[in-house]
Amino acid sequence: MDRSTPRGNPARAAALLAAALTATAFCAADAVARSFPFGPRTRSVNDLGNQYVPFHAHLWDLLHGRADGGLLVNWQSGFGSSFLPDLGTYLGSPFALLVGVFPRDEIDLAVYVVTLLKTVCAGAAMAWLLPALRPGRWWAAGLLGASYALCGWSVADAAYNPMWLDGLVALPLLCLAGEWALTGRRRFLGVLVVTAAWVANFYTAYMATLGAALVLLLRLWLAGLPRRRALAVAGRAAVTAALGVGLAAPLVAVVYFGTKHASPLPERAFVPVSGQDVLARLLPATYGFGTPALFVGTTTLLLALALPFHRAVPRRVRAGWTLLVIAVALSMQWDPTHLVWHAFTAPNGSAYRQAFVLCALLVIAAWHTLSFGPPGRRALGAAGALLALTAAVASGSDLVRPFVWPVLLCAAAGALGGLLLLGRAVRPARSTDSRGTTGTPRTTRLAALAVVLLVATQSTEAVATSAVATRTRLAHMDDYAPWGARQQRQAEAIARADGWPRYRTDPGREQTVGNDPLLVGGQGAQYYSSLTSDVLSRMLTALGGGWTSRGRNLQSLDNAVTDAVFSVGARVHSPPDPHQNWFPQDGSGVTVSRQDVPPLVTVRPARDARNGRAGVRAFGPSPYRNQELLLGARVYTVPRLTVRTAAGRRPERGPDDRPGLLIGALGAGSVHRPEISARCPAGSEVYLWAPHFSGTARLTDAPARRGAPAPTGRFRADRPVTKIAPMQPLGTVPASGRLRIELSPNRAGTVPDGAVGCLDTARLRTAVRRLEATGATEVTVSDGTLRARVPAGSTGTAVIAAPRIAGWRCATGDAPERPASQYYGLIAVPLDGTATSLTCTFHPPGLRLGTAVGAASLLALAVLAVLTAVRRRRTAGPGPHPPAGPAPAPAPRPTTRPHETATGGTARTP
Repeated sequence: MDRSTPRGNPARAAALLAAALTATAFCAADAVARSFPFGPRTRSVNDLGNQYVPFHAHLWDLLHGRADGGLLVNWQSGFGSSFLPDLGTYLGSPFALLVGVFPRDEIDLAVYVVTLLKTVCAGAAMAWLLPALRPGRWWAAGLLGASYALCGWSVADAAYNPMWLDGLVALPLLCLAGEWALTGRRRFLGVLVVTAAWVANFYTAYMATLGAALVLLLRLWLAGLPRRRALAVAGRAAVTAALGVGLAAPLVAVVYFGTKHASPLPERAFVPVSGQDVLARLLPATYGFGTPALFVGTTTLLLALALPFHRAVPRRVRAGWTLLVIAVALSMQWDPTHLVWHAFTAPNGSAYRQAFVLCALLVIAAWHTLSFGPPGRRALGAAGALLALTAAVASGSDLVRPFVWPVLLCAAAGALGGLLLLGRAVRPARSTDSRGTTGTPRTTRLAALAVVLLVATQSTEAVATSAVATRTRLAHMDDYAPWGARQQRQAEAIARADGWPRYRTDPGREQTVGNDPLLVGGQGAQYYSSLTSDVLSRMLTALGGGWTSRGRNLQSLDNAVTDAVFSVGARVHSPPDPHQNWFPQDGSGVTVSRQDVPPLVTVRPARDARNGRAGVRAFGPSPYRNQELLLGARVYTVPRLTVRTAAGRRPERGPDDRPGLLIGALGAGSVHRPEISARCPAGSEVYLWAPHFSGTARLTDAPARRGAPAPTGRFRADRPVTKIAPMQPLGTVPASGRLRIELSPNRAGTVPDGAVGCLDTARLRTAVRRLEATGATEVTVSDGTLRARVPAGSTGTAVIAAPRIAGWRCATGDAPERPASQYYGLIAVPLDGTATSLTCTFHPPGLRLGTAVGAASLLALAVLAVLTAVRRRRTAGPGPHPPAGPAPAPAPRPTTRPHETATGGTARTP
């Protein structure tokens, strides 16, 4: 350790420096990009706006006692969904609890602060780890810690997936736990570190655990320990990991089983990106979705490239860390090992989610280079040549835009200049005069100048890279406005109309984000999660619902029949979000419509229940007929259609994945529109179901309703099929009984057979009154328990307007609980006429198994603690008391320096 090390703990000083550098650069980048909260541009792109902000808003409601539901069931989303898997996936981090101290309408700022703190802690943790691997300069550890926190993966991928940042924090902490296993210290703290990492986010914790295991194995090889001692260390580390994961099992098991019941995603074959793109992502200010974000800063990259040529570093250390970096880089490009990194499941979306492990290894390699002294000119020359070769190969990539080159040239000049100055400052300081004084004012100034230059270089290019990623994401991904006047009006309207659990209040078809019920309140079909249940997705699709993200982002269904089935007694109607520019805007405000609906629990005849036991498999191709099955009454007329293209011709049939008649996109300046014509009873309500149509549809010649023009249905679908459009109401059939629907497609799509349904509202009211008369007289809901009272003598099946997801158990009267039955995908309970009450409770799949594993791990940890205490007492043993007298003089301090081991640590001189 050199004299620049401050008094006290050098690791603490390094962590503080890394935290300060990370926080400054993180905020400066958003200020440069003019992004929230430092500018008008929103940060809420893609899943950040659709998932993470709404889930944190729901956590805020839970912490303040304002949520509908609890830890077991979220009654606001998807008509009732399991919440523990979502908690473990999105909200398991202890940082998430910080949202509770912010105002509810500052939820976007709360998530931003949580993201910032996670990034800062990742840099501090890495800065704390590096001196534990090998002693070195504290400021260098802080500098490299910040380069890890602001790596390309962090600022480009994890910045809008903040749950992944828990893995960025976990990796250096897990490596520290490996160091404790290597030295036989802090075993129980190591277990707690593993537990915290896996609870925070088990997905990235899995990758971080693999990375920490590789680091520990390399450390064991470099230490050259006897086989028996090496196996003992590996055994200690394995036990630490097993106990830590075991303690996290209650949450991890629930998440695991939640994924088993989630809506499946199509299989995706892994296609590695080109070597040019991989090398391009090492450079500053590059961005490309689906490519590995490996930027760690030019200084760190130069140091890592110089490691093989730095002769002051033991050959074994040079070879070990260099080969590990290369091996991990290659493993990212080979399908079998790529699957291993992702828990044997091909990721949906960003393919290189394990890139932060390689970034960490580059930082650790750079630390080993610098901790043995600044590399000489030969090593820096070789590293500079490799950097130039990397840039030359990467120049052929489309990811390298013109503005990359000035950033790279300035960063390379600053990094090389700083390292050369540092080398000149350190070499004279190694010699001492007769009085033992080290260094001179000149060398101190050179060292200070070098540090300032390196810090400025790294911070500047990190700011540039983060700002470019922020601006580019905003240009290429869907984005959502932060909380504002629209969300406030929606929340206020929902609060005034809310009547849960007597009826549901749906936030509305014109959604603001994919999880509107979590963000603005209410209880509806909308739900977006990686754990959206398959039964819910299939049921809503069969009823005419729409979705994105291949069935995991479910949308509200504005339909009178499904509102009656799911007891939606109030529905909010908002204009299209002005932040989105998909369709023309209108000037209407937020309104609420109400209708009489049955209670959450209704009673169905036995004959209907027998047909419904097959669940969603009993549904047919027509959503109108499927809605009638759930309602238990015929209310639709499904007419024969005549479809014509804009040229007046009959369309051709569409492809198998988009059945129906093919409708092409309108040409520029086209006057005529494709049309659908049919005949229906006058006065009935017209619905259009066209899941693979994109554009608008308008019912012509329709009578005005309440002085307003007939609504325009907005449809949005794509190809390949990652989203489908929901059924839309278009207005009322004119007195002639002949209806004509004018289509304005904005891309090629299809109109299916049976696309139009005409609803007889009088029949619907009759069906609703019948269900009200036989339904529950009282319903209470609390977290994972629903209780209802039904009329005496009720027979048949009690049907609860909630999806029959795995985990529901029900009982009537005093009978024991049994797994709930299902009625076309809804929860069902058989009634024999003797009971007047029913109780259904939710038991998340995997919770019982996870609790058993967690309890066993806790017991094993307690036993291990007792055995450790007994062994220490026996080792100490009662020995002879030392004779009374003066204390012995302290042993003289050795004058020789400790010998350095191949691991980069120190061995005491005998």
